[in-house]
Amino acid sequence: MLIRELTVDDVEDADRLRRVAFGSIGGPSLRPGRRGLAAELDGRLAGVLTIKDFHQFYGGSTVPMGGLGLAVAPHARGRGLAGALLDASLRDLRERGQALSALYATVPALYRSRGWERAGVHEWLDLPLARVPAGARIDARPAVAGDLSALHACYADLASTVDGMLDRSPPAVDVADVLALDVVSVVPGHDGDVRGYLAAERGVDRLRVFDLVGRDVTTQLGLLSELGSWSGVLDRAAVRVTDPAVTGLLTDQAVEFTVTTSAWLLRVVDLPAAVAARGWPAARWLRPAAVDLDDVDEHAPWHAGRRRVVVEDGRVRVEPGGSGAVRLHARALGPWFSGMQDSHALRRAGLLDGDAALLDRLVGAPGVPRLADFF
Repeated sequence: MLIRELTVDDVEDADRLRRVAFGSIGGPSLRPGRRGLAAELDGRLAGVLTIKDFHQFYGGSTVPMGGLGLAVAPHARGRGLAGALLDASLRDLRERGQALSALYATVPALYRSRGWERAGVHEWLDLPLARVPAGARIDARPAVAGDLSALHACYADLASTVDGMLDRSPPAVDVADVLALDVVSVVPGHDGDVRGYLAAERGVDRLRVFDLVGRDVTTQLGLLSELGSWSGVLDRAAVRVTDPAVTGLLTDQAVEFTVTTSAWLLRVVDLPAAVAARGWPAARWLRPAAVDLDDVDEHAPWHAGRRRVVVEDGRVRVEPGGSGAVRLHARALGPWFSGMQDSHALRRAGLLDGDAALLDRLVGAPGVPRLADFF
């Protein structure tokens, strides 16, 4: 077995391998914002791991994150290629300054064995269009290329308040791709900004809504009203949960509706760097304090051992040393960092031992962490 960097000469074979594994690939294995690792077996490409250059919002700040996709040829499965690629990816992520890694797991046990753990959700809400409330008419119009910067700023204002969301920065994300959708309506504001927008695609039996984003309740209700105007043409809408306020507070959901949830897993690759990049709104209210950790991490040895999480003057940092009073598994760091689980849940799962109340106070659990993008 040979693990090496993916090259342009590998792209055709890598794309074919990923297409067999996933059904579709959403773009070539190498492109701006995406790199990869290759696994050779008997001189032939047998596995590929792609890494996208993303940034996730936590506490209002962005943290560099590598979004992983892993595929192994059917004949080569069960021979250690996937584990070897994941181990190599941890070193690659750290060297390139990506303090976090996230992925959607088809085989959770594999990724958990390397320190990834469930840390948030990607959700679609399916509901009858007749259940969409009617709002006041708003002056929406089709989006044009000149709206892209303002449209992205509108999304980023929302995303910065929802832990886990991507900032959708280039080159990994091309904001111009939205214009390829069937429906992209914008609500113009003042001085060229955008108050809100609706991005959707017409399916055979329902409208698939990728983003419904508004800066205020009037705009949100107006965009929902536009969505409801499809009633009679189509019976249902599938709405990706970009803004939980819209789908949780403003739609007329009946007692029963359908939510499709995909869980994403998070791995802290470099704790000091991740803590330094993250926003910690609760820290400004905390007195100087520290918690001593002893991290068990056999697959990222630079990450293992004793260190202190220190809160001082409204800031949070990680420094070496400490007593190691709180012993935790590498898997515990992802769900703690995202706010998906508190120390009590992690203790019951056997991933943490000791008093980690300070960690809970730091995160503050402001809501379910979520991604509105699939990769």
